[in-house]
Amino acid sequence: MNVSENLKKLRDELPDEIKLVAVAKTKPEEIIMEAYNAGHKIFGENIVQELVKKYENLPKDIEWHMVGHLQTNKVKYIAPFISLIHSVDSLKLLNTIDKEASKNNRIIDCLLQLRIAKEETKFGLTFEEIKAILSSKEYKELKNVRLTGLMGMATFTKDEAMITSEFNYLAKCFYELKNSFFKDSEYFRELSMGMSDDYHLAIQAGSTMLRIGSLVFGARDECSLLI
Repeated sequence: MNVSENLKKLRDELPDEIKLVAVAKTKPEEIIMEAYNAGHKIFGENIVQELVKKYENLPKDIEWHMVGHLQTNKVKYIAPFISLIHSVDSLKLLNTIDKEASKNNRIIDCLLQLRIAKEETKFGLTFEEIKAILSSKEYKELKNVRLTGLMGMATFTKDEAMITSEFNYLAKCFYELKNSFFKDSEYFRELSMGMSDDYHLAIQAGSTMLRIGSLVFGARDECSLLI
């Protein structure tokens, strides 16, 4: 496994406008530094404790993304430095992020997670729940969070038609929200969809941000979904 070669291969393949988040969960800091030394500076983690430890030990110009499910009681640990939270799935979590961002004199960028997969294990909001949040007085009073788009995870399946349908639905919802709630907001522009198994389909559906782990760092150290 050569991390720098993996990154170069991906960069050569991806359109310039697509942001690549190298998902480093379970991977040691030395391997992350291989990617960093090859010029990559955007990394994703799904466990807060691991994210904080890596932030403390690794170069401070790294852009860290939280890509996993986030509990409200863990927000305070990442609020001082996190660049983007992909997985906001409740108004309660948004409120907590806003509060902790305010304590740190920051505005934290977030994505709302839309549940597009058929699997019950997937987190996320329905489209109706997202519209209700954006229409609420409580959301409109938030000062220290900025919603920059949507994130979604497709069903873990080899059925490309199903995956494509789910990604197309996510893109449709994104543009509906853009036109209804963020028409004059240039910052609402991110569609975080696509992982190692399905990123080609995500690109075709309009992804602006890919969360790639295995194709950069090699197979994960645990038995779970390929990301």
